[in-house]
Amino acid sequence: MYRIVEATDVGPEVRRIEVEAANVAAHYEAGQFVIVRPTANSERIPLTVAEADDDAGTITLYVQGIGKTTRQLNELETGEALSDVAGPLGKPSEIEDYGTAVVVGGGVGTAIAYPVVKALVAAGNRVIAIIGGRSREFVILESQLTATGAEIIACTDDGSYGRPGFVTEALAEVIESEAVDIVFAAGPVPMMRAVAEVTRPAAIRTIASLNPIMVDGTGMCGGCRVDIGGTTKFACVDGPEFDAHLVDFELLARRNQAYLDFEVLQNAAFDECRAVDS
Repeated sequence: MYRIVEATDVGPEVRRIEVEAANVAAHYEAGQFVIVRPTANSERIPLTVAEADDDAGTITLYVQGIGKTTRQLNELETGEALSDVAGPLGKPSEIEDYGTAVVVGGGVGTAIAYPVVKALVAAGNRVIAIIGGRSREFVILESQLTATGAEIIACTDDGSYGRPGFVTEALAEVIESEAVDIVFAAGPVPMMRAVAEVTRPAAIRTIASLNPIMVDGTGMCGGCRVDIGGTTKFACVDGPEFDAHLVDFELLARRNQAYLDFEVLQNAAFDECRAVDS
């Protein structure tokens, strides 16, 4: 069992969960993830590690409650425990001194972008972090990103905070105004695909952190297979980061919808159980 040190809400249906996982904290690098189960009967879900404290033996996860299991996870409180935390998994981000790096995070994808920003700043880069959400309450981790020393551009789709409009529009403005050496993107599939199209004409190296359906995290189940330049890769062991200009985002989006009907049924059953319990 993995004890929850602290669990707090940071946005609509988004929860910050700090959990004891000393082995993960000791070996984690930016870009890696864990696979967790809230209970022994839960499905396995991949979550990016946003922070790791080797001294305290803890890792921090940001969880958006969308499906049954993430909602179940977000019901856990400080002092309770997760059944399983396996990791760190995946390849670490390729961090070096590139020069000027732009990191784009959309919604809860900002939690994936955050450790990459920290690592890039530590490596000597000038880092511009573009983060966004539908409205003010969906913009997360802004203060933590500011504390890294990165330049922050916060965007909201409805204009309720920061720069009005999409993160891709802010990215285009940055590219037009100065030289950018590399771009990292994490967030919804349509956003990452749009980022790739913004950077493609300028041939700016662009890395996307992919989020396919994943089960075991070891490459055995094949659920997380993605098409990268016509070659099949497994996001859990070959990624999760890939050259965004080579990703078949259309195929990724279709595969991510494979269990949508089942997820709807599971969410409905979850709601029914909660209604009975209340």
